[in-house]
Formats: sequence, C-alpha cells, structure tokens
Amino acid sequence: MFSNALTLWTGALLILSVSLWSCTTALNDGAADCCLTTSDRRIPQRVVMSFTIQTGDGACRIPATIFVTKKGLKLCAPFPSKNNWVSKLIDYILAGPLPKKHRGTCLT
Repeated sequence: MFSNALTLWTGALLILSVSLWSCTTALNDGAADCCLTTSDRRIPQRVVMSFTIQTGDGACRIPATIFVTKKGLKLCAPFPSKNNWVSKLIDYILAGPLPKKHRGTCLT
C-alpha cells in the first residue's frame, strides 16, 4: 500500500513539473523577441546586421521591425512602409555587402 501511494505521488509530481516547465518555456520563448514599443529614431546602416518582421499576431501585440546590431542588440523600429527609413534600411540589408573595387591594380 505504501509503495502504491509513493508511486502515485511521484507520478503526480512529475506531471505537474513537466506542465509548469512547458508553460514557462512557452511564455519565455513567445516574449523574448517581441517589441512592446517602437522608436522612430533612425538606425545607422553601419551597425545593423540583420532584421526580422514582427506582426501583431499571437504573443506580439504590435507590428514592428526588429533590427539586430553587430553587437547583438535588438532595436525595435516601426513596421516598414513604402517610403520610410525602415524600408530603405531593409533594402540595404537584403542587398548584402558591396563588392570591393580593385585598388591600385591595373588590368590589361
């Protein structure tokens, strides 16, 4: 009788632990990359490496653009529109690095 109660208690504790862990993980993963506000302050091209688009669906409440800097900082900017600085910065990132010109060499 004692071993059945201990087994039942251990099983219940295990199920509770897994449930709490999965809820905590889901909450942390969902909010990790969400912008709560955006800033219209322009971000210099030279510091940005990549970007992601955040829609207003799901855990993230507002649409935004998340720029990742070379130092790993995540900066929240407004959602891109046709003629704003955000869309121009996205175009710059998507174009990739410019090829370096041949300096000081003569091609004959």
